[in-house]
Amino acid sequence: MPRPTSEVHAFEAHATDADLDELRARLAAARLPEAETVRRGAAGAGRWDQGVPLTDLVDVVDYWRTGYDWRAFEAHLDRIGQFRTTIDDLGIHFLHRRSARADAVPLILTHGWPGSVAEFVDVVDELADPADADAPAFHVVAPSLPGFGFSDKPATTGWGTEKIAAAWVELMGRLGYHEFAAHGGDWGGNITTVLAGRFPEHVLGIHSTFAEGPPGLTTEGLTEVERAWTEETHRFWHHRAAYAKQQATRPQTIGYSLVDSPVGLLAWLLDKFAEWSDTEDSPFETISRDRVLDDVTLYWLTRTGASAARIYYESHNSLDPELRVDVPTAITMYPRDIEKYPRAWAQERYRRIVRWNAPESGGHFPSLEVPEYFVKDLQHGLAAVLAAR
Repeated sequence: MPRPTSEVHAFEAHATDADLDELRARLAAARLPEAETVRRGAAGAGRWDQGVPLTDLVDVVDYWRTGYDWRAFEAHLDRIGQFRTTIDDLGIHFLHRRSARADAVPLILTHGWPGSVAEFVDVVDELADPADADAPAFHVVAPSLPGFGFSDKPATTGWGTEKIAAAWVELMGRLGYHEFAAHGGDWGGNITTVLAGRFPEHVLGIHSTFAEGPPGLTTEGLTEVERAWTEETHRFWHHRAAYAKQQATRPQTIGYSLVDSPVGLLAWLLDKFAEWSDTEDSPFETISRDRVLDDVTLYWLTRTGASAARIYYESHNSLDPELRVDVPTAITMYPRDIEKYPRAWAQERYRRIVRWNAPESGGHFPSLEVPEYFVKDLQHGLAAVLAAR
């Protein structure tokens, strides 16, 4: 079994008591605006039309201050196994869980924004050592993107998706994994696409919830459902993507609020967990409050609100329209995700789609919303990918 090189070092997460006390003090002293001017009352019914409702935010802030346990999340990360290594002068943090199975395949999982490695903590064990002996097993690597979590913050421009993909190849090589499978969604899906397109000699195949085709494709021949997907995706980018425009053009400006105010950070991230999940009202219908706060607290303690936002500045709309993926590919389009592309469009970029899945439920955060389904879907998808090799 391959072993990490001397360039890889074990890492433990441990916030100081002073940092946690300061967080609680800031939450207690928060200045909140008046309630939103929309109809309030029943679940749904436009409660979120202006963003996170005041009553919902007050409830989460109170729990964050008095009931949430960051130490439990730290312990969970440590049980999985945390490491750091330096690539191109930037420290990269990652989770690494080796499988006990002799036939396990290396797998890199890449998160997006507003996510983090917190997206994967509940699925790593089953991916590494599945209860079903017939399911594929994986040596799981889940890095924190540059500027996110316990990875370092880039001090110069240049850390876009192309450079991150190259860094992931270097990271996996240092772990002894010169060939591997890859999965991602959101920015992670974009990076996974670049990985497969630029480094096919290293990538056995991919699974993605992101499948953006090249620009300029026609809607002729699409099914009614597929046409609805394209319309929803168009509406999202034209009417609901102000956050992306802000972070792509002025990440420093919003960054001051995200690093200075825990309530501001919470609202900025919680808004997306709510809007992008397959729920009718609150994101906590499907995602645990603790997991959302694990993610938000990780951003807070590492002061990465601004640095994480800069991935939009580096890479927004930057996916090479000529990039093609020829390695075996499995794609899952969850119904409440923010971007959904027809298979006919996707296969213009992903040339060997061996499995296409469109489940009946799930949104942008499937590993948090429907973790059991997510694991099985990933297992089936990557089984098809590996069989195609």
